[in-house]
Amino acid sequence: MKGSHERRLVLKDPDFGSQLLAWYDVHARDLPWRKNRDPYRVWVSEIMLQQTRVAAVIEYYQEFIRRFPTVQKLAAAQEASVLAAWSGLGYYRRARMLHAAAKVIARERSGKFPTTAEDWRTLPGIGRYTSAAIASIAFEQPVAVVDGNVARVLQRIAGACMPTEKIWHRAENLIDRKRPGDFNQAVMELGATVCTPRGPACLTCPVVELCASRGEMTTKAKSCGQKKREIHYALDRRNGSVFLRQRPRHSRLMPGMWELPEIPRPEGQSEPSFTVKHSITVTDFTVRVWPVPSIAASEGAWWATDRLPKLALTGLAKKILQRSGIFPASARRVKSSRTMRASE
Repeated sequence: MKGSHERRLVLKDPDFGSQLLAWYDVHARDLPWRKNRDPYRVWVSEIMLQQTRVAAVIEYYQEFIRRFPTVQKLAAAQEASVLAAWSGLGYYRRARMLHAAAKVIARERSGKFPTTAEDWRTLPGIGRYTSAAIASIAFEQPVAVVDGNVARVLQRIAGACMPTEKIWHRAENLIDRKRPGDFNQAVMELGATVCTPRGPACLTCPVVELCASRGEMTTKAKSCGQKKREIHYALDRRNGSVFLRQRPRHSRLMPGMWELPEIPRPEGQSEPSFTVKHSITVTDFTVRVWPVPSIAASEGAWWATDRLPKLALTGLAKKILQRSGIFPASARRVKSSRTMRASE
């Protein structure tokens, strides 16, 4: 039997949608992919936003659209160029799948985008969430989305933890069928800016009167102890060039990307040039960078520093080169967020 609050929320579903949309119309963030409902731009933004915070995506999105303004331009590009534009954003499989799907749209579909969530899911790299997001935002298909933000909002509203399928079902029941794209974005916006994981701003919430938990419900965090590891890299500079090695094409992580040579700690040297911190999934790295000669030339290549911005660099390589002053400094920092988008 449903609890009294859940019965009350079912009866007030129209209030939930109207109050939420009225709030969104006033408070929606001014984001570049919201300028219009162009399916290509919506698609690119949704792929970038998977497991990445909005603030970190904005600059990458603008540069990516500048370099590849249409699906045809993206499809015609070399994979290395796509990865170079994605460099530093992380989760590089997203870029490869985006590129592969662009080729399907440009070459097999004559540049025509799918218009339904079901058709979007036939493309590489498009899962349940992304297909629904694109179809609702770009084509107003009345399909709900569930990411970490939506799940948190709906569970707090109901005052109970719910299994994933029940959350999807709840979202489908709540969606505003006249403005499905705006409704989906509004729920995600609420979760990202008001109904946050810690310290939700309940006093400014447009649906606080419908909420059972009023911010009191907390989700138990999974304990995953971070591992610690120290690694060392050689930074060899010569005549305006830097020595890099390419990760094997069959590598499980970041295949084909360029990085500095990893080395054992050099003997006879007391201090590295500098140290940076870097984290990948559950490992925190302390990275020591040493001004020592590179390994055998057969294992890498010399790259002129003015060509580095167009090279598909790993995020760590870019961080090291920026710190050394070789690569143009950038304010972009990417932080993973499991609350923003579910990986698919």
